Amino acid sequence: MSGRPVLACSITAAGAALARRLPYEHHPGRLVATVADRWREAGGFVLVCATGIAVRAIGPLLGDKSSDPAVVCVDDGGRWAVALAGGHAGGANSLARDVAALLGAEPVVTTATGAAGLPALDALPGFTAEGDVAAVTRAWLDTTPPTVAVDPPLAAWPTGLPLSPGASTAGMSVLVTDAATPAGPSRVVLRPPSLVVGVGTSAGADPEALHSLVLATLAGHNLHPASVGAVATVEAKRHEPAVLALASRLHVPLRVIPAFALAAVDVPNPNPVVAAAVGTPSVAEAAALLAAGPGAVLAVTKRRSPEATVAVARRAGPQGHLAVVGLGPGDAAHRTPAAAAAVRHATTVVGYGAYVDLVADLLAPSQDVLRYPIGAEAERCSTALRRAAAGERVALICSGDAGVYAMASLVLELAPAHGDPPVTVVPGVTAALAAAAVLGAPLAHDHASISLSDLLTPWPVIEGRLRAVAGADLVVSLYNPRSRRRTQQLARALAILAASRPPATPAAVVSNAGRPGQAVVRTTVTGLDPATVDMLSLVVVGSTTTRWIGDRMVTPRGYGTAGSA
Repeated sequence: MSGRPVLACSITAAGAALARRLPYEHHPGRLVATVADRWREAGGFVLVCATGIAVRAIGPLLGDKSSDPAVVCVDDGGRWAVALAGGHAGGANSLARDVAALLGAEPVVTTATGAAGLPALDALPGFTAEGDVAAVTRAWLDTTPPTVAVDPPLAAWPTGLPLSPGASTAGMSVLVTDAATPAGPSRVVLRPPSLVVGVGTSAGADPEALHSLVLATLAGHNLHPASVGAVATVEAKRHEPAVLALASRLHVPLRVIPAFALAAVDVPNPNPVVAAAVGTPSVAEAAALLAAGPGAVLAVTKRRSPEATVAVARRAGPQGHLAVVGLGPGDAAHRTPAAAAAVRHATTVVGYGAYVDLVADLLAPSQDVLRYPIGAEAERCSTALRRAAAGERVALICSGDAGVYAMASLVLELAPAHGDPPVTVVPGVTAALAAAAVLGAPLAHDHASISLSDLLTPWPVIEGRLRAVAGADLVVSLYNPRSRRRTQQLARALAILAASRPPATPAAVVSNAGRPGQAVVRTTVTGLDPATVDMLSLVVVGSTTTRWIGDRMVTPRGYGTAGSA
């Protein structure tokens, strides 16, 4: 939906109550008028109304699927989330799944590829599609698959499409290429982001002239602008208006590289004058090669204009990436948009089977989903790293926050031994934060988290940390408090804490925080029964200042008292 806003529009009081549960701009009443007024600026609409009303509202506004926003219709009972228009290109299929997850509804996706379990040609991650998408897709659905060909330089760019040997009986074809090969009837051209344009400019270069030079360079070598995945330049040109405008007009990121790094790249056309000016003998060629990654080759050597130089490098394959994703407690309402995007845009999803089930609404048929049993943490991380190093976009999913008792630390430890691919850690709501929100505000002052699992940390170390927390009078969240085999650690931890706190110090057990089956036990540090606790629970023990206010556990910060901050 290209960063444009999603609007939730409702008519009735029941519809408004549903719309308010969604994280979108809400417009109660005047549904038809709102849709008409905001049609061109919105990325999507969630219309809480009858489908007949929704159809009449959007019918006069529909143009084509490349420009229409996503439209999802939800009934007033909150039972169905129907992708009504803009299924693939507009993102309505994904929006319907998001809305359904947030409302506990059933997503209704009627696009034929989704029903058949086929990836949509115009929604393949990392590719743009041109040509007769409808006819070629229809042939696939009619079990007369097209011929799929890949230009030899792009052999390492997987599409995830089911391949078929020999010529298509329906005369349909799909070509994967970055060449300026035209699409047309019975043919789809898929273009990967395989090219990186390196540029160097003089100060104050004309943006139009630079853009024209790049387009002419691509055209002169039969390369298509849609396959440009990045623009790269030297760090000294990071604020050059012409360079910024070029990246913006090509709709790609700008990579800025220090001069010393460019100077180390072997290029066919170094220039000592450039070296004296910016500290590297090559900008365009070196920046293109370095930004394109290992194994890249120059598809176009340096081309000059009076104000600029341009070169084009071709990547050896897709740039791999690993996102270690914290899903939060599990419910879609507590899942960040960044986490959802990381899973949805991955080609491969890796995780403990129960965590994979938590993102079922985000998964697509084209994704490779790898489920692992509990205890296979190192294997999970190693697989994710190997896949990312091989050029795949991987999401390794964790509950809570990926960096809190989860996989981020192990991934970063293992990364150098697995090709050291780019890694991003996507934060999530931790179990302690989810449980604290259920209880009230127990973590409002200084607090600590301790895992009681001694599988990786010796118990004497854990016990020493418990004594330190007790002596510091910190609120503490106890992770992994009790399992079928570890039955004594929680009782010992409570005894250590109780030795330095009043018997009535508030304590609580929150099980399945933020998930179906959530349960809360409110008690004290001496009254807490370890037998009521399992591995789906988190135990919170207050400090000497924590108290119960009704059924809310609160640790005051001291506002309104001397010395508060």
